[in-house]
Amino acid sequence: MATEHADTPGHGHAHGHGSNRTRLAIAFGITAVILIAEVIGAIITGSLALLVDAGHMLTDAGGLLMALFAATLATRPPNMRRTWGFGRAEVLAATAQAAVLLAVGIFVVVEGIGRLINPPEMGSDLLLVFGIVGLAGNIAAIAVLSSSRNNNFNMRGAFLEVVNDALGSVAVIVAAIVIATTGWMRADAIAAMIIGVLILPRSFILLRETVDVLLESTPRGLDLESVREHLLEVPHVVAVHDLHATQIATGLPVLTAHVVVDDGCFFDGHASAILDSLQECVATHFSVQIEHSTFQLERAEHSEHEHTTHV
Repeated sequence: MATEHADTPGHGHAHGHGSNRTRLAIAFGITAVILIAEVIGAIITGSLALLVDAGHMLTDAGGLLMALFAATLATRPPNMRRTWGFGRAEVLAATAQAAVLLAVGIFVVVEGIGRLINPPEMGSDLLLVFGIVGLAGNIAAIAVLSSSRNNNFNMRGAFLEVVNDALGSVAVIVAAIVIATTGWMRADAIAAMIIGVLILPRSFILLRETVDVLLESTPRGLDLESVREHLLEVPHVVAVHDLHATQIATGLPVLTAHVVVDDGCFFDGHASAILDSLQECVATHFSVQIEHSTFQLERAEHSEHEHTTHV
């Protein structure tokens, strides 16, 4: 029995790593400075919103450092042990970032409810100053990461963190103004809860998407039944089974399939042309373009020798 495999050359995912690392390093430096300022401010003012935002900044600084480390790992070339290199490091980093942000968001909401019941006294002037300082730094970090935010999950998670930081700083500023003008101390707790509410949905979406990658789910936007139908339209293809599509990292979807072809294709030279057609189909026809595909060509009788096949 004859079988043939085909892998398309190049993965098209190793680009912009140096730029990503530079931007992450700058954003981490800005975030670390803001974190120190907000911790000092929270101690001086006693503000929950500022303390929560400082805690949020702490997780974000850790997340950015993790993202920077993942971006550095992603530059390492594949080897015999890690044939895909460290491309999935960015997915792991983004998953950790999203999980931590979810935990922070839940804590903020719970603690904010407690502060609504028993609001502490605090000074609004310094709270406003630290809020403005934080917002200025966050805007700078957003400007640094903005153009790279869609490069991969890792950069998206980092950008999401600094955007949430900026929203948190805005909430702190608003709380300081309300306290200064009305004396209503519960504004601080409400600001803290707003920060938490803003964190939760975005973090959940990112966590869901990265977990899908880790579970090797079919890439979003790719309909495997549609893929099967198009593969079956290739001349001499009789059946397609064990069709799998996964995503190694951002921009690196992969697909494998067993393809049953006419017996004569193994003797008249059609096999090579069929492989070319199958590769071209998955690489160009669908919105998710799969540059790395592996096809096993089989005769119909080969199924008798295989273990139970999948869809």
